[in-house]
Amino acid sequence: MIFTLENMSLGVAAAATQIEGGDLGHSWNDWYRRGRIKDGSDPARATDHWNRWKGDAGLMAGMGLRHYRLGIEWARICPTRDMADQAAVARYREELQHLRELGISPLLTIHHFTNPMWFEDMGGFTKAENIEIFLDFVALAVRSFGDLVSEYITINEPNVYATESYYFGEWPPGEKSMGRAMTVMANMAVCHIRAYGLIHHIRREMGFDDTRVSFAHHMRAFDPKSPMNPFHRTGTRLMERLFQGVVTPALCRGIFKWPLRAPATTKRGEYVDFIAVNYYTRTIVSGFSAGTRKGAPLNDLGWEIYPEGMLRCLRAHYGVIQRPIYITENGTCDNTDAFRCRYIYEHLKALCGSGLPVERYYHWCFCDNFEWAEGESARFGLVHVDYETQKRTVKKSGEFYRDVLRAGGVTEELYEAYVKGQEYHD
Repeated sequence: MIFTLENMSLGVAAAATQIEGGDLGHSWNDWYRRGRIKDGSDPARATDHWNRWKGDAGLMAGMGLRHYRLGIEWARICPTRDMADQAAVARYREELQHLRELGISPLLTIHHFTNPMWFEDMGGFTKAENIEIFLDFVALAVRSFGDLVSEYITINEPNVYATESYYFGEWPPGEKSMGRAMTVMANMAVCHIRAYGLIHHIRREMGFDDTRVSFAHHMRAFDPKSPMNPFHRTGTRLMERLFQGVVTPALCRGIFKWPLRAPATTKRGEYVDFIAVNYYTRTIVSGFSAGTRKGAPLNDLGWEIYPEGMLRCLRAHYGVIQRPIYITENGTCDNTDAFRCRYIYEHLKALCGSGLPVERYYHWCFCDNFEWAEGESARFGLVHVDYETQKRTVKKSGEFYRDVLRAGGVTEELYEAYVKGQEYHD
């Protein structure tokens, strides 16, 4: 055995907008209509999971998966501010119940990048008064699904959402303002802190004492292009701070540092039951420019493949608050499935030898899906999706993942069969 999983369980992850399909009046439906998806693909198609969920669940069970991180679509459940679609709630309950019957434990994400257009039109997370509206949705979700779900992600990657949507303007609503981005990040931190207490409170009222709540923190390694260049070193520290360094203490402990500003009512405390990290890559910084290390291995989106960076990020997060660790997303864009086995192997090996209390690893993602602004052009899945026919086919990497689960780690035989000979781009 090259390495064993020991106490770490494997699962897969997905997001509602990326798989369900449907023209639901949300921000990504609108972004498509504005012509902002690079390959012109429509999120209303996605993988049609809303109709094919039972087959997807069966495919997961057949691969031996026992943990699934999934999301709910706010715009589907609340087509207007004052209306909850009980048919949609019932359909989600049916899926959650079926997953449990198959022995698959759900980790439920409440917000994953997408807003109903009625919420966008009210200013979304740019306005502190809208925090209450989000909390209303949190309460609805927990009261609707709390008997079926004990583990929750309140918000997925608030730093990525704020940066892409309000600084770079690449995601809806397409604004370009550092001030607005920082406001959104601070308001989302307050949303998480208050949602943390609310979820625990509601489930206690329901008679449950096994609740676990966190937020999914997108983290990456940051390094200067030239370590001897003070401009590069300063830029690296500033970029790391703005992107993730201030997010960790704010959402975990209610400690807001410049440039995040908290309302006076926010109290310091402890607001995560587990550390949830999404990790993909490293950023090389020269001044205020971001890039990749020359000659480094890259995936099909040009992201550097750097497993050691995941451990650096986890140690930094663990230094802020000590909790069990879930890798809530880790995967790579590999459109031909040429190196995904190697990617999974190297990241799992790093985790298993880290000495960190990693309890879960969720591969991003289960099926190829609608990859936000990239559309259908970027494939991250263990399962191939033919978008025209919606046919699912388990990839070689999916077979590797299945066999790692069965073996409880990676044997020499699995390495020879799946990993040996796979090469990255450079």
